[in-house]
Parts: sequence; structure tokens; C-alpha cells
Amino acid sequence: MRILLVEDDVMIGEAVLDLLRAEHYAVDWVRDGEMADTALRTQSYDLVLLDLALPRRDGLEVLRSLRARKQRTPVLIATARDSVAERIRGLDAGADDYVLKPYDLDELLARMRALLRRAAGRAEPVYEHLGVAIDPATREVTVNGEPVVLSAREWAVLEPLLARPGAVLSRAQLEDKLYGWKEEISSNAVEVYVHGLRRKLGADVIRTVRGVGYMVPKGSSQ
Repeated sequence: MRILLVEDDVMIGEAVLDLLRAEHYAVDWVRDGEMADTALRTQSYDLVLLDLALPRRDGLEVLRSLRARKQRTPVLIATARDSVAERIRGLDAGADDYVLKPYDLDELLARMRALLRRAAGRAEPVYEHLGVAIDPATREVTVNGEPVVLSAREWAVLEPLLARPGAVLSRAQLEDKLYGWKEEISSNAVEVYVHGLRRKLGADVIRTVRGVGYMVPKGSSQ
């Protein structure tokens, strides 16, 4: 999953960046509202973690601009603006959730997971399909009840595919889940990770749609 972190405080930004990368998210970090708006206009994200008190452009303006473009990317506001009126303005501007600074990092991760589930059209915390089950909270994976160990990037490829059975994701879309701006992309990285997943989970779990990308077939959920 690819996250846009919008935070001008360097200490907070570095702490959250380290946390998210340790959780195997691909993260782009920007420190002002103009850069945030540019990133949201030019890149695709699974979730935005948005501060409000930003240089150059206020976070609420960034949020309103995002929603004016009909973009449905989940937005979690993380700010020190703690009045009820401020929270109402944020939610009415199109935010999906609101967390106040200083926030607990585990709670932040839990709120992010909840928003990602909703965006995928799921309520249940564990994704289970065709005998494969993944738990985003613990990063545990099982096949027919038996535990399987995945690398961080194998997980990053599997999660968005398993979250939306039947949806085809292109190689470029999967690369977006794997890498942030400053990371070098190997030309055959997605193919390598898909091959590893098929070896561990079964050859039919991920299908290649020739000339388009990859998908988990709908089949029958377990």
C-alpha cells in the first residue's frame, strides 16, 4: 500500500515515516500544502495522512481540492487542532477520520487499517479468499490454515490483489505499492514477487492477464 504523509514537523514526520516503512508501507513524505496538492494530482495513493497547519497551503484547502476533483482516496487528518469546530470542519471537508496529536502510534496504524478496509469494500479485519487468509494487523498469512512466511514486498503485492478479487492491477500499479519516490525500481520486480507468491501460495492464486496485469480470481471465498 502506498501512503502520502503530509507533515511539516520534522521530528513527527521522521517518526511516522520510520513506523510506516517498518509496517511495509511505501511512503512519500511532503512538508507543505503545495507539495501535497502536487503529489495528489500526479500520483495515486491508497491513503493520505494529512496535517492541517501546513506552510504555503492549509491542509483543509488541500483536502477540499482533492474532493473537488472527485478523488475518493481515504484521508486521515492528524493534527493538533483539537476544537470540536475544527474536527467538524475537517470531516465536512471530506476527511474520513480524525486523530489528534500527540497520538498513539499503534492507534494511528489501527485507524489506517480500518480506512483501507473500508476503501476496499470490506468490514472484516482478515482477508480470506480461495484458502488464503491475510491479517493486516499482524501480517500473518495462512494457506488452508497453515502459516506461510512472506517477504515484505511479497506481502505488498499480495494484499491489494487479495483485497479486491477480480480486479486487475497493472505492473505499474503494483510497483506503486512497492516503492516510494526515492527507491530504485527493478524492471522485473513485480514478476519476481508474483513468482514467489505462486510458489508459496499455489500456482492459481494469482493469475496473469496478458497485456494488462495481475489478478486474484473471484472464485468462491472460503
